[in-house]
Order: sequence, then structure tokens, then C-alpha cells
Amino acid sequence: MNWVSRKIHLYNVTIGLYMLDWWERYLFNILMLVLLWFICYNGSRFASQIYNGHLMPKFMLGNSGIVGAVPS
Repeated sequence: MNWVSRKIHLYNVTIGLYMLDWWERYLFNILMLVLLWFICYNGSRFASQIYNGHLMPKFMLGNSGIVGAVPS
């Protein structure tokens, strides 16, 4: 058994997919990939919103956001 086969086997045993049929395993993996894509996509949109809405204006004004900082 090579390294990739061992990792796939470990994934199937850890998640409990070893007891499912092949089509149920594929369906589960597709659902997990869609969920992962959804989390990554919305996380990147949220991060860009935070940067564009809150952090970039502070950087553009020269405000470091630190309380008690000496203005330049």
C-alpha cells in the first residue's frame, strides 16, 4: 500500500465512510467539497469586506488604530 492509498484508507476509517457503498461515499465527498468551497468563498468575501471597509480607510488616513499612539 503506498502513501496515498494509506491516507485514503485512514480518511475512510476515521470519518466512517468504509461502511458505505461507493455511490454513498462519492455523494458524501461531493457534499463535503461543496461545503468546503462555500466556507472558503464566503470567508474570503468577508475578509475582503473587512479589509476594504475597516482596515484600508485606517491605513489610508495614517491611523494605526492603536489607542494613545502619537500622531505623525
